[in-house]
Amino acid sequence: MLFFSSSISGVVQWCRALKHGLGAGLSLVRVFELQAKKGPRALRGVAERIAERLEKGDSLEDAFNREGERLPKLFRDLASVGERTGHLPEMFSELADYYELQQSLGREFRSQITWPVFQFFGAVFIIAFLIWILGEIGESNPNGPVAPIGFGLTGLKGAIAFLAAVGTFLASLVGVYLLITRVMRQRASFEAFLLRVPVLGPCAEAFALGRFCLALRMTLETGMSTVDALRESLRAAGNAAFSAGEEKVLGFIKAGREINEALQQCRAFPEELIEIVAVAEVSGQIPEVMIRQAAHYREEASCRLKTLTKFTGYGVYAFVALLMIVAIFKIASLYLGILNQV
Repeated sequence: MLFFSSSISGVVQWCRALKHGLGAGLSLVRVFELQAKKGPRALRGVAERIAERLEKGDSLEDAFNREGERLPKLFRDLASVGERTGHLPEMFSELADYYELQQSLGREFRSQITWPVFQFFGAVFIIAFLIWILGEIGESNPNGPVAPIGFGLTGLKGAIAFLAAVGTFLASLVGVYLLITRVMRQRASFEAFLLRVPVLGPCAEAFALGRFCLALRMTLETGMSTVDALRESLRAAGNAAFSAGEEKVLGFIKAGREINEALQQCRAFPEELIEIVAVAEVSGQIPEVMIRQAAHYREEASCRLKTLTKFTGYGVYAFVALLMIVAIFKIASLYLGILNQV
């Protein structure tokens, strides 16, 4: 979503404060001095340094760029455009709306994915409990303790081993992702693969396309060049499968081609969106069309996220059911063995 150290909520507060302060006639220096004292805690140090640089005569663009990755690049670039065009309050208002939408999508994702995650860990701990308690009960069994899921996992040691195995599996998934995306530098290929995974791919695609459309609308409306607007929008998508095609896309634009032709060079874009962009270019209404598309993809992301969480929940249920069936058969076989001995 966002690749910067400060919280998104802090950036939203900044944008709102800057919009109202500048609109009320306060100087940039004074606005940042106030943010250094009463603004978001995560950004107070940044605001103080920016105020000092502005006081010394630096431009807002230079002051922002000196902070580097502490502030998101789209935020820095659009604020610079607002400074050059004399529309800083309006630009900060647009940025606030943009980041509030990202914040809303993030909250929606977390709220919908929380229950399946809770179910998964709940199931893991219940199974660990069964391994422990059945192992303890089975100590009095002449045939030895029961291993409800097999693999010789019984008693307290078995429960701990089971939890360790699950933790190792989850850690290995994270390790494989980091290995592929950072060490092997194959993040774009990996995320392109994820876009083709049923259920997960359509959800990730809707989130990325929504961010792209919203960013393209914002950047084009500021008067930013098409090359810079597309560059920032591809990166704002937050998915390496989209930003990986940046050079080809921008190359087509620099050669004088249309935006829809350029987007065809990035395989991550669906044909439907490319055709919509082509029609918008003919009518000269790309920003207006993009805001409608952003709203469309936001609805799609919400629907697809619900589908994803349902399938995740079903996966958890299947996982628990499988282990429970194994445990039932183990216990049943033990019981039959005892009856045969009687």
